[in-house]
Order: sequence, then structure tokens, then C-alpha cells
Amino acid sequence: MSKITRITTQKKHKDRYNIFLDDGKGEKYGFSIDEAILVEYRLRKNMELDDATITALMSKDTLHKSYTLAINFLSYRMRTEKEIHDYLVQKEIDEEQVNQILKKLTAEGLIDDKQFADAFVRTRLHTSSKGPMLIRQELLQKGVAEAIADEAIAVYTFNIQFEKAMKLAEKKLSSSGKKSFRQQVQQLQGSLMQKGFSGDVVQAVVAELQDQKDDDAEWEALVTQGEKLLRKHQQKLSGFQLHNKMKEALYRKGFTIDLINTFLDEHLDD
Repeated sequence: MSKITRITTQKKHKDRYNIFLDDGKGEKYGFSIDEAILVEYRLRKNMELDDATITALMSKDTLHKSYTLAINFLSYRMRTEKEIHDYLVQKEIDEEQVNQILKKLTAEGLIDDKQFADAFVRTRLHTSSKGPMLIRQELLQKGVAEAIADEAIAVYTFNIQFEKAMKLAEKKLSSSGKKSFRQQVQQLQGSLMQKGFSGDVVQAVVAELQDQKDDDAEWEALVTQGEKLLRKHQQKLSGFQLHNKMKEALYRKGFTIDLINTFLDEHLDD
């Protein structure tokens, strides 16, 4: 049995206290605890503590410090249960204490994966160009259950997807340089799919863009590509071989046969 001889405030941490004990062999430092535990156990000078109580106090204090770590981690933004779990494990917190902390945070309403998922999707909707499939994948990586993730991204409707994807498409087309319209659209389809938009939305956007094809811009792109290819191949090829090489190369770049033939008629000698 030990008796508390002194309780002092730590200089650097005013909410923590040093407990000094005398076990019959003179005063010595015992342990330190948080103010909340000091108050909870009503620790005071001359109070007697057995070894089991001291062990319980120290364990309670360790748990409190770990809980405080989690609260501080949560103070910057909302977190999923998995994020907090991984953070505490990284801090080398005992797994049993990690589970206790997670239960307490959940009971206090400080962890709620559904609320997190809903807020995460709303934020992504307003601050990013990502489609729902990519956002869903982000939620899963953060440990959100599939059912919760699916429910959260349901707010990302077809119309919202279409509007966002169309803006991306128009921006992409305006900066694609001298490429054929077909090549631009093919690259655009891949880009939108990588962004996480659904196949139905991508197809709807592509269909809408077909009406925006600019024949003059297509011809200018063909001339630019054609003249570049011509400079490359006419040094080594001529006649029928050059004609076929040019036709094949321009077709692979997405230009129509009719447009290619018009260009070749104007630029190659018979």
C-alpha cells in the first residue's frame, strides 16, 4: 500500500499532474495522470493506493492520452473508422485500447461513416471533376462499406454527371490541337471513363458532341497532319507507295476517306 505525499502540476502541461508516493521507504515519484482522471478518482494528499489501483490509474491515463490523440486527429476534418483505427495503430496504441476508443467515439457520435460518406460526396461534387465511380473508389479505400458508399453516391445523378462530363469534354476538345474529331472523341471517351463517369453518361456526351463537329476545323487539322506526314514520307516514297502510306496514316489518325482523298488529290501529283 502506498500513500500520496504530493500532487504537483507539470510545468509544460498544466492539465497533467505528477503523483508522488511513499510506500514506507520514503517519498518517490509514482506516476503522472491527466486532470480528468485526477478529478474522476478524487485523488488527494494522504490518500492510500494499492498496487492494483495504481495499475488501473496508469492504464486509464494511457487510454485517455490515446483518446486525446484521436480527438486531435478528428479536429482537422471528419474521419472514417478505418482512418482513425489506422492512425492509432501507427501511433503504436494497443489494439484493445484502439477498439475501446473507437467504440467511445462512435457512441459520442464523433465517428459515423455514413455522415462521412455523404459529406465526402457533396464536397467532391462541388470541388472536383471526378465522376461517381472514382469517388466511390475513394470511399472504399477509406474503409467505408460498399452499401454506404453506394447510397452516398446516389446523389450524383445522371443529369449531374452529364453536365459535369460535358463541361470537361468541351474543355478537352478546345485544347486538343490539330487532331481529327474522331481521334479527339476517342481520347475523350477514355478520359471520361478514367474520371469515373458511367458508360451511359459517356455515350450521351459523345452523342451530343457529334452535333458540334466543325468541318472547317476538321479540314484544317487534316491539312496540318497531312503536310507533316508528307514531309516525313516523300523523301523516301513516291507515287503509289506514297499515296497509300499517306492514306493509311491519315485514316489511323481518325480522318474520313473522302476528306483524305480530297487532301491527296490537292497535294500529290498524279
